[in-house]
Amino acid sequence: MNAIAPASERKVHVPLGERTYDILIGPGLIARAGAEIASRLKGRKAAVVTDEHVAPLYLDALVQSLEAAGIASATLVLPAGEKTKSFEHLMTVCDKVLEARIERNDYVIALGGGVIGDLTGFAAGIVRRGVRFVQVPTSLLSQVDSSVGGKTGINSRHGKNLIGVFHQPDLVLADTDVLNSLSAREFRAGYAEVAKYGLIDKPDFFAWLEANWQAVFAGGAARIEAIATSCQAKADVVVADERETGQRALLNLGHTFGHALEAATAYDSARLVHGEGVSIGMVLAHEFSARMNLASPDDARRVETHLKAVGLPTRMSEILGALPPAEVLMDAIAQDKKVKGGKLTFILTRGIGQSFVANDVPASEVLSFLKEKHPQ
Repeated sequence: MNAIAPASERKVHVPLGERTYDILIGPGLIARAGAEIASRLKGRKAAVVTDEHVAPLYLDALVQSLEAAGIASATLVLPAGEKTKSFEHLMTVCDKVLEARIERNDYVIALGGGVIGDLTGFAAGIVRRGVRFVQVPTSLLSQVDSSVGGKTGINSRHGKNLIGVFHQPDLVLADTDVLNSLSAREFRAGYAEVAKYGLIDKPDFFAWLEANWQAVFAGGAARIEAIATSCQAKADVVVADERETGQRALLNLGHTFGHALEAATAYDSARLVHGEGVSIGMVLAHEFSARMNLASPDDARRVETHLKAVGLPTRMSEILGALPPAEVLMDAIAQDKKVKGGKLTFILTRGIGQSFVANDVPASEVLSFLKEKHPQ
C-alpha cells in the first residue's frame, strides 16, 4: 500500500458497458446527492426507501438535496433489521414505487445499509422490468460490499439471499460522514468485509490494515483509503465476472459458514449480524484450509488475531445463545447458493491473500470440522 493520501473524495469507476456507473466516496455526499444524480441521470422523480433507524438522521437532508436539484420524491420508511428482507416488504416497496409513478428513466433510491439496499435494489430490478437505481449506503458494510456489484435480493426460510436478481445501480454515493453515527458494533461488522478484500487476493492491503486499522476506525484519510481500496477490489471482480459464474465467488470468502450461522440464529441481530458471521466464517475458512493441508495454521491464527484485535467475534462459542447441532448447520450449508449440482463449493485459501474456489469439497470433512468447532 502507498502512503495515505490527503482526506478527499475518491471515485471508483465500474465499467460494465451500458451498465457502467461510478462510486463516489467522501464526506458530504448526501447534501450533494441531488446535484450528483441530476448531473448523471435524466429522470426528475424518485422514490426513496429507508428504514426507521436511518430516516431520522438523513432522510430530510436527502429529500432537500433532491428538491434543490428539481427532483420530486416520495418516501417510504420500513422497519430496520434483517427480517425486513421479506416478500411482504418487497411488495410494499414495489407498490410505493408504482404509486409514485416512477418510470424507467426515473429512479429508486436506497438510503440505508445492506438490508435496505438489497431489498430496494430487488424492487427496482423487477418493477416495470427494471428502473434506475441509486445506492446511498449508510453503513460501512454496505459502502464497501453490498451497494456495489448489483446483487439484490431477499431471504427465504431456506436461507439468506436465495431470492433476487442482478440489477446494477446507476450511481453509488458513499458519504463517509454518516459512518460517524454508527455504533461500534455496526462499524466493526462492516470492517469484516474490508478485511475480506485483503484476505482474498491483496496480502499487502491486509498487512496495511493490520498496521492502520485504528486510523481506519478513527476516520479521515485512512478510512477513505480503506473504503476506496475495498470498492475498487470489488469493482475489479464484478467487471471480470458480473453474474458470478466463476471468480466472483471469491467475494464469498467466509460467507458459506457465516450464512449458515445467520440462519441458525434466525437472523436475530441481537445474537449475530452479517459482518460478525463473516468474521467467524473467515476464521473457519482458514482453519478448514489448514485442516485440508492447503495452508499453514499460522495463517488462520494471524487472521483470528487481527479480527479479535478490532473487537470482532472469531468463534462460534461467542454467539449468544445455543446453536443447533452441526448437522443442522450442514443443512444450511447444503442449501447455500454456492452449491452446484449438489456438490459443496467453498472459498478456501493457500495463505493470506491466496483464496481460491474449491469445488466438490467433501461434505463428510466439513461435518467433521464443524463438530470439532461447535460449542458443546
